[in-house]
Amino acid sequence: MRKKIIAGNWKMNTTYEEAIALVNDITIQENQLHLSENKIVVIAPPFPYLAHCSTLLKDKAHFYIAAQNCSEHSKGAYTGEVSAAMLASIQANYIIVGHSERRTYFQETDAVILQKIKQALQQNMTPIFCCGEPLHIRENNTHFEFIQAQLQNCIFHLSDDEIKKIVIAYEPIWAIGTGKTATPQQAQEVHCYIRNEIKNNFGAAISASISILYGGSVNATNAAELFDTNDIDGGLVGGASLNATDFTTIIKAMQA
Repeated sequence: MRKKIIAGNWKMNTTYEEAIALVNDITIQENQLHLSENKIVVIAPPFPYLAHCSTLLKDKAHFYIAAQNCSEHSKGAYTGEVSAAMLASIQANYIIVGHSERRTYFQETDAVILQKIKQALQQNMTPIFCCGEPLHIRENNTHFEFIQAQLQNCIFHLSDDEIKKIVIAYEPIWAIGTGKTATPQQAQEVHCYIRNEIKNNFGAAISASISILYGGSVNATNAAELFDTNDIDGGLVGGASLNATDFTTIIKAMQA
């Protein structure tokens, strides 16, 4: 059974005090969230708060910490960068890799993203690999080809053992902060496509085991309908993860 995962990506938000309060406000509802080995919560605070948030979650069953990014390098003279080894040393469990904002604002290429995935795997951390199409690709109806190229360039280079350790997040960039909305049917269609592409490259058993999250403006209102589809295994939640009430509502919407 593949894991159901609700991941909160806080992006560049919260002060230190706000971050600690938000973790506490989420975890205080722990008994109401019905978490298990097959339904987990991943929280991705900004870098400065990772160690403290990791400590706060240490004794919370089925809560995990993610970094929002890592360097493609293992160590060295790369001022301002953070390596996967550093993140592993503070007990971070996941790393978000290839987020659309990293691709857009920081010009991250598929080649760089592949190296980041490799760095995470070398530290026994789980990469949450992001893929998805911008508006003009969707409007040209070439989104399947676009996503296939991202998969081919970034994760289809991995071995069978490596791909089993990946989580995928589909981000329809055109539906994030644009006022446009991807329907559950549109989201499910792409999730199904991604799973079939994995099946074609790695086989049915591996394809069926990989969690694929939806990252297109998941909120407390649309979560239940999105999670009721066959191939959506959770959400990579942005803005709604900054509100404990909304985020816990989203968590509760996912059935294990």
